Amino acid sequence: MDLKEIQNLIKFVSNSGVAEVKLETGDVKITIRTTLEGNTPDITYVQQAPMQQAIAAPVAAAPVAPAAPATPAAPADDTSKYITIKSPMIGTFYRKPSPDKAPFVEVGASIGKGDVLCVVEAMKLFNEIEAEVTGKIVKILVDDMSPVEFDQPLFLVDPS
Repeated sequence: MDLKEIQNLIKFVSNSGVAEVKLETGDVKITIRTTLEGNTPDITYVQQAPMQQAIAAPVAAAPVAPAAPATPAAPADDTSKYITIKSPMIGTFYRKPSPDKAPFVEVGASIGKGDVLCVVEAMKLFNEIEAEVTGKIVKILVDDMSPVEFDQPLFLVDPS
């Protein structure tokens, strides 16, 4: 399990409302506890025999991640003319139908109502997310294979 996967797991757990998650894979054991009031990580334990210090230091940097949503807030005034396509469920966001295929859409692509934009996987079910408007993709707001929440913005679309 690499650092990015651990950071994504911390974000996902802190935003999901779950009080505690324990994960064991091979020689890696992770326990994440959150407080329900603020949904911020309270205690994070990462235990791995030889690499404990190497992983523990970057995990402490995880609270920096909430600063990332502030970045889209800065250009919010010039994105007001765009339509935001949001995730209808909690799951994992995929831009491609399979790892060896091309992405459903790219920035600058023209889309029509009913076009498949991405897939959100929830509990081993892959749900196609379709466009509800006709327009042009201005920005893709989520990285491929990232956890997403209900109502999280995925795409910005210019309807003109």
